[in-house]
Amino acid sequence: MAIMTVEDLLRSKGDALKLELLTSRSKLDRPIEEPSISSPGLVLAGFTDRFPRGRLQVLGETEVSFLNSLGEAELRRALEAFFELDMPAVIVTKGLDVPPAAIEIADEHGVPLIRSELKTGEFYRRIQPYLEDGFAPTVTLHGSLADVYGVGLLFMGRSGIGKSECVLDLVERGHRLVADDMVIVTRRGNGVLIGRGHELQGHHMEIRGVGIIDIRALFGIRAIRQQKRIEVVVQLEEWNDAAYYDRTGLESDEMEILGVRIPRVTIPLNPGKNITVISEVVAMNHLLKFSGVHSAQLFNQRLKDAMKPVRDYLEEDYE
Repeated sequence: MAIMTVEDLLRSKGDALKLELLTSRSKLDRPIEEPSISSPGLVLAGFTDRFPRGRLQVLGETEVSFLNSLGEAELRRALEAFFELDMPAVIVTKGLDVPPAAIEIADEHGVPLIRSELKTGEFYRRIQPYLEDGFAPTVTLHGSLADVYGVGLLFMGRSGIGKSECVLDLVERGHRLVADDMVIVTRRGNGVLIGRGHELQGHHMEIRGVGIIDIRALFGIRAIRQQKRIEVVVQLEEWNDAAYYDRTGLESDEMEILGVRIPRVTIPLNPGKNITVISEVVAMNHLLKFSGVHSAQLFNQRLKDAMKPVRDYLEEDYE
C-alpha cells in the first residue's frame, strides 16, 4: 500500500471536498496513517491521554465555537498543546473563520490547516470512501476479469493458456471487459473483492498473433467496465488424464485472495471445448445458487428420494 500524504489529499480531492489551505509554511508531505477521522473536542479541553495519532482532525462548529469562547492566553495555550500532537492535518468545516492564532501556531508546528466549505456531516460522507479505498489491502494478480451476466469472472491460468482469447470471445457475445493480463484487486469491507485494470493499460488486450487491441475502440463503450466485484475464479488448465475433475457439482472448491475465500471452478481444456459458453454457464449457475437454487444438490436429492422405497424394502427383507 502506497503512503498517502496531505498533498495527495489536496491534489486528488481538493475540488470535490472544496478544500482551501490556510497555512503557508506547513509540510504537505505529512503522512496520513489511518483511514479514520477524529474530532478533537476533549483534546482542545486539555485531555490528551487517548489522542488518536496519525489521523486527520476535523474541527466543526462546536470545536470552533469553543475556541472562540476562550481568552487570548487560554486560546494560545490550548492550540499549542493541540498542534504539538502527532497529526497529519487539521480540517475546519462549514467554511468557518478560525482564530488567527490557530493559523499562526499551525504554521509554527508545520501542521497544514485546511478549510472546507462542506458541512461536517457531508465532509465525513465524502472523504471516508476515499480514505478507505486508499488504505484497503491490495494485490496484483495475473489474469483477466470480465463481467458476464453481472457476475465478475476472474480467469486465471498459465501464460498463453487462452485467458485473453476467452474474454475476447465473451466481449464479442455482448459481455464486458474489466481488465486483461494484470488485475488490481482491492478488498472492501470484510468480504468484497473489487478488481480493476491499471490506469495506463486501460482496456487494451494482447492477442497472440494479432498484437495489442483497444476493446473500447473496437466494440464501443458498452463493452467495458472500470471495475467489478470478483465473484468466481475460473481456473483454466490443460487436460490431464491423471487428474480428477468434479463432474457433479457437489464438491466445492475455493481460492483465497486477500483473506477472502472465492468460489473456484477448474475447467480442463481440450480441442473442441467451447470455453466461452461454459463461462456463461458458470456465471448463470452462480446466479442460480445465489438465489437459493443449487441444481446439483436438488438432482442428488431427487435421486435419493427415488431410491428410498428400494432401500426401505431391502432393509425390511430378513430372508
